[in-house]
Amino acid sequence: MGSIKVYISDDVEKRFRKVAMELYGYGRGALSIAAEKAFNEWIARVSEAIEVIGLLDDPVEAIYGMLSHVKKSGVELQHEARRIRAEKSVG
Repeated sequence: MGSIKVYISDDVEKRFRKVAMELYGYGRGALSIAAEKAFNEWIARVSEAIEVIGLLDDPVEAIYGMLSHVKKSGVELQHEARRIRAEKSVG
């Protein structure tokens, strides 16, 4: 049986432990059962998404031309984004 050591926030750890133990009991192995189910669910979701969109050999090529309709330069877009963020933070 394999093992993986992961680091998560304290809040996520507390919530995970609480739910896992409520669902699978307070005995030994409850966290492992819950973690394995969580990993399997994540794998299934991500695998499905990868199948739908496919893995791209060149992600830059995939987005090439997506902003070709925009008539502003990159610098103009950066200034506009900065202005919008400033307005949202003040308002």
